[in-house]
Amino acid sequence: MASVSTRPAPGAPGPARLSARLQQIWSVLVDGLAALGTVLIGVLMLIICADVVARNIVGASLPLVSELGALTVVMIVYLQLATTIRHDRLSRTEFQRIALARWPRVAALVEALFALVGGIALAYVAWATLGILQRDVGAGQFIGVTGVATLPTWPFRLLILVGMVVAALQFAIQVLAALAIATRGGSDATMRDENRGDAA
Repeated sequence: MASVSTRPAPGAPGPARLSARLQQIWSVLVDGLAALGTVLIGVLMLIICADVVARNIVGASLPLVSELGALTVVMIVYLQLATTIRHDRLSRTEFQRIALARWPRVAALVEALFALVGGIALAYVAWATLGILQRDVGAGQFIGVTGVATLPTWPFRLLILVGMVVAALQFAIQVLAALAIATRGGSDATMRDENRGDAA
């Protein structure tokens, strides 16, 4: 189903233009984080391949590979989580959607509850991660071996935190979109468009 354009008409009032602009900025932010995650996947592949070559040529692993790989995988997951939520790609069972297809408002309420629980869980994890970030910055935490190769951990923690916060906000947008469908009626496709910010 084609999505509704976010571009307001030439004579549209100021609030409508502001809303469309905010939706565009949000879209760039969410998809930009996902693109960064994709780039990091390529970087991680290069690091692993370089480590394999080093093991076969010199019989030793490259420094930082295991620690860097572990942090990068977590970072990639959270950087791409918001766009996964936004495009309705989270892995879950579909039985409730099928069972409630005849009652779109009830289905929307269930979707709102699902998104609310997801948003609360992510907000809680983000709060815990903020404490870890503050500890890492304060203690000068690093990975690697002193005198060989080290990297500070706080940039990784910061990107993980940003991914969590953006994903939690995306869940909040889904809650509002689902509640809007539940109160005024509509279809599941309309709700998906609103979740992505495609509906004005």
